[in-house]
Amino acid sequence: MRNWRRAASVAVSLSALSFALTDQSATADSGSSPFSFAVIGDIPYGDSQIADFPNVIRQINADPDVRFVDHLGDIKNGSTVCSDAYFQKIKSDFDTFEDPLVYTVGDNEWTDCHRPNNGSYNPLERLAAIRKVFFPQPDRTLGRNSVRVTSQADQGYPEDVRYTRADVAFAALHIVGSNNSMAPWTGNTSATPEQAAEVVGRTAAVVQEIRDTFAAAEHDRNKSVVLLTQADMFDPTVTDPSYADNYAFQPIVKAIAEESAGFHGSVYLFNGDSHVYNSDKPLDTGSKWLSFYGVKTAAPNLTRVTIDGSTNVDDWLKVTVDPGSKQVLSWTRVPFAPAQ
Repeated sequence: MRNWRRAASVAVSLSALSFALTDQSATADSGSSPFSFAVIGDIPYGDSQIADFPNVIRQINADPDVRFVDHLGDIKNGSTVCSDAYFQKIKSDFDTFEDPLVYTVGDNEWTDCHRPNNGSYNPLERLAAIRKVFFPQPDRTLGRNSVRVTSQADQGYPEDVRYTRADVAFAALHIVGSNNSMAPWTGNTSATPEQAAEVVGRTAAVVQEIRDTFAAAEHDRNKSVVLLTQADMFDPTVTDPSYADNYAFQPIVKAIAEESAGFHGSVYLFNGDSHVYNSDKPLDTGSKWLSFYGVKTAAPNLTRVTIDGSTNVDDWLKVTVDPGSKQVLSWTRVPFAPAQ
């Protein structure tokens, strides 16, 4: 663990040197009019949700307010096979979204695919397959009306993207459960060297993306920053969290805290993973998560929202952005329409 943290620290420090502001020619929209975006994640889980997923997409497509869709990862449950055929099936569904779709990769589709009931795959091979299937055009969203975004494709992380809309800076970050993929694979008692190397590289890229997003937001005087992840790094459903199960999130949490605390506006973090809707301020003064992650800088301007997911999910989250309001973002849970 000490070696991993030392390597991660060096990688993150080096990555901070390669800093660039947002390429305004690649932003999704530079306008400032109010709009809404949809957030879903941890779906579809199981046969009934897979069958009904096209209905969910049609419902979101039918909402005239929605201009963007964000899927926070976990496109399957954690005990089903991570097959190429399934990836293609979900990609075909994603292609029917009328609005631009930003897909944030989850752990169920690659990190946990070493499990026998997932097919006993090499997770790194599945990650390569995910990137090939779902990110065929770097710097473009999915969906029928694809738009340009700024990605880290040149670093090997096409899934990490940034875009700006209505004076709000967005960043989709590849952060997954299972201790950000440091949980040992089947048959091992610790992470393999290849596994740890992937985590170190991806973590450094995520930290760079966080810092670049906030730097661009400050430069452009954006009203808010929105971060989109799969992993719940502050899971309130775990009463006694173990650092040993979460240490790989530490450099990411520190970067979020530091950048949020120094930002002039509001910050929002949307995540899936723990499956139960929740809204809180995990890095506010006095929060247990500050000491848990060794964070010295509180960020009271950060609001975290966990979306509903898994087999009990019966709604999607509609988020409205109004740059003229003090809060900037507001949201409501929209029940799924009956299957047609």
